[in-house]
Amino acid sequence: MVTMTSPTRSRVQTQLDAAYLIVDTESIPDGRLLRLTKYPDQQISDEEAIERARNEARESSFTGSDFIPVPFQIPVAVCVARVARDYTLTKITCLDTPRFRPEEIVRQFWLGLERYNAKLVTFNGRGFDMPMLELAALRHGCSGLNYFQKSRNRFSGSIDLMDWLTNFGAYRLVGGLNVLAKMLGLPGKMDVAGDQVLQMYREGRYQDINDYCLCDTLDTYFIFLRTRVMTGELTLEREAAIVEQSRQFLAQQAIETPVLKQYLDSWSN
Repeated sequence: MVTMTSPTRSRVQTQLDAAYLIVDTESIPDGRLLRLTKYPDQQISDEEAIERARNEARESSFTGSDFIPVPFQIPVAVCVARVARDYTLTKITCLDTPRFRPEEIVRQFWLGLERYNAKLVTFNGRGFDMPMLELAALRHGCSGLNYFQKSRNRFSGSIDLMDWLTNFGAYRLVGGLNVLAKMLGLPGKMDVAGDQVLQMYREGRYQDINDYCLCDTLDTYFIFLRTRVMTGELTLEREAAIVEQSRQFLAQQAIETPVLKQYLDSWSN
């Protein structure tokens, strides 16, 4: 896997300081599972099963969404930002780079989660990312002792920023992560949107998918910082210092990870 670690911290220190793991995922539909469960008596291919299921989802959706439910999703990108107890960004990883094999991505995720035992931070993680990864753990036989026993309480376990910001589902946050990112001057969506991931995967653009996932992970991290200002755990001045430190860290990694330059260049004032 490709990892980016702050040069100011030793490996041991970074591991000890891992208090939060910011996680984002991207996925594609499982054509085989769709074919076997939804169309068992029809002689169609996996790809045909996906397209049929997307059309059915679109026809039944009030918004025209073709999203296929979580049980039929396979993770093809998982990016993790490691954050210290003082909220500084210490490392960011896209799992199983550059091969991006779904089973290996899942295995690395659950191994890492058990190793660091840090609090998860997601955006809509309760509604999508974590159910998908839990079902992937079921599929591949992965263990997550600390997570399954300690982190699934809605109010005191992992932090789902969408859940938290909507007062635990009291209203619908229209626009989602992109709206919040733009509100704070973050890049938000740039050249890619979630509904393009399947076609990108079919074209073999695995790195582009992970770059997109990486940027969403960073947006989630910086939004998380602002929520800690809201809770009184950070002052605005301290948040600004952490943001600047993180920007410098990302700029140092941009030679090896070019999407980071685009991310930083898209940041507004």
